[in-house]
Amino acid sequence: MGDSVISVSELTRRFGARAALDAVNLSVARGAVHGLVGANGAGKTTLIKHVLGLLVAERGSVRVFGLDPVAEPVAVLSRIGYLSEENDLPVWMTVGELIRYTRALYPGWDDAYAEELRLMFALEPAARIKTLSKGQKARAGLLVALAYRPELLVLDEPSSGLDPIVRRDILAAVIRTIAHEGRTVLFSSHLLDEVEQVADHVTMISHGKVVLSGPLAALKRDAQVVGGREPTLDELFFAHVGIHAASEAET
Repeated sequence: MGDSVISVSELTRRFGARAALDAVNLSVARGAVHGLVGANGAGKTTLIKHVLGLLVAERGSVRVFGLDPVAEPVAVLSRIGYLSEENDLPVWMTVGELIRYTRALYPGWDDAYAEELRLMFALEPAARIKTLSKGQKARAGLLVALAYRPELLVLDEPSSGLDPIVRRDILAAVIRTIAHEGRTVLFSSHLLDEVEQVADHVTMISHGKVVLSGPLAALKRDAQVVGGREPTLDELFFAHVGIHAASEAET
C-alpha cells in the first residue's frame, strides 16, 4: 500500500457563505479500505464528487491515479467503480440488459464474476429495474460497479436506508473485492459500525474539516479508554465530533 491512489491537498469548496470543504487533505493508499465518516452534511459527498471530477476545486488539488479527474475524466473514471445512495440506474432496462450494456463499456469486464455476483444477489436477468426494491437496486448497482474489477471502488452511503440483510450482502461483496490484489476502496458512510467492520483506514470529517485521520487500529490504540480498552469507532467519533454530530451520524 505504498503509493496513493487518491491524493487531496488543501481542497476548499464553498456553496454561498457555507464552507462545504475547508482545506481538506486526504491520502488513500493503494490496497487500502478507507472509511470516510461524518454526520449527514459533513462534506463527505462533496469530497467524493471532487474525486470523481464532478466538481472543480475552488482551491487546492485533487489527484486520482496521479491524474486530475476534471482534466482527464475518461482516464480516471474508466478505472473507478462507483455506487451512491441514489444509485440512478436506467429503469427501463432489465437486469440482463443492464449487465450487457455495462459490459460493452469496459474491456476488463469479467463475465464469470458478474454471474457470480448476480447469483449471490439473487437478481433475475428478466426483472425490470423499475420493479426492483431499493435493496435489489443497490445490489444491481454494486454488481455493475464491481464486475469490471475496477482499481478503485468508491461507495458513497451505499447502504443508507437499506435493511440489515441487504447491508450485510453489500459488505460481504466489498470484502470479497478487497481480497483481489491491489484493489482500493473509499467507503463513505454515517453508519459507523459498518465502516468499522471493513475499513483499515479512517478519515473523520465534521463541518467540512478533517478532524481525525489514520489507520483505524492505530487510532484506537492511541485513544484507549478507562481500563485500557480500545474505543469503538462510534466512541472515537463522539470524542472528536461531539454528541450532537454523533447522534446525527446514527440516524
